[in-house]
Amino acid sequence: MDIKRAKQEIKDTVEAYLLKDDFGEYKIPVIRQRPVLLMGPPGIGKTQIMEQIAKELKVGLVAYTITHHTRQSAVGLPFIKEKEYGGRPYSVTEYTMSEIIASVYEKIEQTGIREGILFIDEINCVSETLAPAMLQFLQGKTFGVHRVPDGWIIVAAGNPPEYNKSVREFDVVTLDRLKKIDVEADLSVWKEYAYRQGIHPSVISYLELRKENFYRMENTVDGKLFVTARGWEDLSQMIWVYEELEKSVDRDVIYQYIQHRTAAKDFANYLELYYKYKTDYKVGDLLEGKWDAVTLQKIRSAPFDEHLSIISLLNSKLGGLFRECYEQDAYVGKLYGYLTRWRDSQEALTLEDIQKTARRDLKEQKCAELLTKEQEHTMIRVIDTLTRFTTLLKGDSTVKESDKVREMFGEEKQELDILTDHISKELENAFLFLEAAFGESQEMVAFVTELNANYYGIWFVQENGCDLYYRYNKGLLFDERRQGVIRQMDEMESMFNLGIR
Repeated sequence: MDIKRAKQEIKDTVEAYLLKDDFGEYKIPVIRQRPVLLMGPPGIGKTQIMEQIAKELKVGLVAYTITHHTRQSAVGLPFIKEKEYGGRPYSVTEYTMSEIIASVYEKIEQTGIREGILFIDEINCVSETLAPAMLQFLQGKTFGVHRVPDGWIIVAAGNPPEYNKSVREFDVVTLDRLKKIDVEADLSVWKEYAYRQGIHPSVISYLELRKENFYRMENTVDGKLFVTARGWEDLSQMIWVYEELEKSVDRDVIYQYIQHRTAAKDFANYLELYYKYKTDYKVGDLLEGKWDAVTLQKIRSAPFDEHLSIISLLNSKLGGLFRECYEQDAYVGKLYGYLTRWRDSQEALTLEDIQKTARRDLKEQKCAELLTKEQEHTMIRVIDTLTRFTTLLKGDSTVKESDKVREMFGEEKQELDILTDHISKELENAFLFLEAAFGESQEMVAFVTELNANYYGIWFVQENGCDLYYRYNKGLLFDERRQGVIRQMDEMESMFNLGIR
């Protein structure tokens, strides 16, 4: 299955394991709560989905890569203790608490959350001395003599043997005690993640043309050649930063992340073309409704891969605006919530009290590790604004506090409204440009398809509407139109393979 479905399966499993009956006991007894074993190729996001699941379910997360551990750190260190048996003293070997189990208790103390996920990565790549302890851990949920606390679900991840020479096969006795999920790399699912994470548009549009280069693992006489989803994401981050620093991303830089010579060279050539299209077609002007007959003729006579690159540039620019609007909306909504609390207190609380409450909320939620980076940034903005409001109120005694706060909040809301109107117009202009250039074509279908893959784009349309989107989105209901896009992309792929441009 793909990583998105695997995430949902694990999420459902955790919810099922943590469900309690009327007596406060787990409906599925702890002894029947099989550890989840997530098996799949490296670099497809196994660790990231665990972080997402923990935040979404508001449970704790302790994550370990077990290959970094020795038997002693996993099981505990031996020490001698005097005990009495049958009236006679004996020296007995006992063990300190496992570092891993201790970390679970420390997490409970740190966050105040008593239930969570203990995630062990690379579970089948442990050393020979640690292997028996890992089997005991999966079968009995213990490290040495120390048991994983009730309410903590074990999820382990590993790589199939074709990806790692150090892999150890699990026996049937162990596998029969696990809930095994096999996961594979899937470009269409990764694209949804890529848009939300802000992956560089050149990477997304390139992989649409060369799907086989999304994930590759090959053994050759020159060694192992590979491309992973993690590699593309890390390269994307470097491209964004290099652009800001005005540095060049050449083939050598790309190969540092895409460790497959052919794929790295191919993407380097594409990236050069991508920047050329960015210069030739001023996307900002197009979204402002500025184009002429010469521009339309130029793009119509260009090859299909150039059309897709321009669509990617349009989606990239719009995607940044959609995300900005989403963040502004979240900020205004959160600010409104705190100001409502102040209003409803009927002046029992000062605005400074509300500001302190927001600071306390941020501290508590960060400590509990319940906030995404996005949510944390929203809270920081809200606190800064409440601080500014408080300062302005202190300096103006001529206006009633509630009226002044209403006025200041209105200014924040107006900024959101102006931004929303601006984006709505630019989205409409994108449709009008593509309509003028291609009509109801495969390019329009490709544009809407990419828009539908963008979390922030769908959010914006759902919140604010777009008549042209709704009109053209209906065309996606017909499979033959989607197949037409796929056929043309396949043709372009064949041309690339033959070295034709």
